[in-house]
Amino acid sequence: MRGTDEALIVIDLQNDFCPGGGLAIPAGDEIVSPINALMAEFSCVVLTQDWHPADHSSFASNHPGAAPFSIVAMPYGPQVLWPTHCVQGRKGAAFHHGLQTDPAQLVIRKGFRREIDSYSAFFENDHTTPTGLEGYLRDRKIKTLTLVGLATDFCVAYSALDAARLGFAVTLRADMCRAIDLNGSLADAKAKTVAAGVTWID
Repeated sequence: MRGTDEALIVIDLQNDFCPGGGLAIPAGDEIVSPINALMAEFSCVVLTQDWHPADHSSFASNHPGAAPFSIVAMPYGPQVLWPTHCVQGRKGAAFHHGLQTDPAQLVIRKGFRREIDSYSAFFENDHTTPTGLEGYLRDRKIKTLTLVGLATDFCVAYSALDAARLGFAVTLRADMCRAIDLNGSLADAKAKTVAAGVTWID
């Protein structure tokens, strides 16, 4: 068992990000079993869950004529327009059926505000609206984080960057993540997170 000041953050291991889902990441379901095994090493386990309303502004379907994966300007910066995914209450938003959820003490839902997307487990994409995760970890006296889940180059990387910026020691287990890799986004994410002090384990 790891120290009581360490936590495992499992990012968005949901049906829509796994094969057959609305925003399927290749081999996204392959990491479920190893993550289940890893949970046993941690006394603090947190799950995050994308939780969008159907009219979410990041969905290409809500921008007439826009193609999925195109980019538009939002008040908080450039925004990728995604295929519809992880809509509140639908099967796609549920955790993968193989994921053990009982070991988790907290589930953080993000992206539920229609007007702003939320990749990071810590902040919405404006980088200022908090999810509440930081406060929870501080109250638990957590200092060290291990991040796993989907997708490496978006929600996992954004979470890692914010965690490092907040002063946590961060390890990203890339062997228990899978990437979208949109126009070189994986290499870019690795470069930025490593520069921020995040330890990558491939």
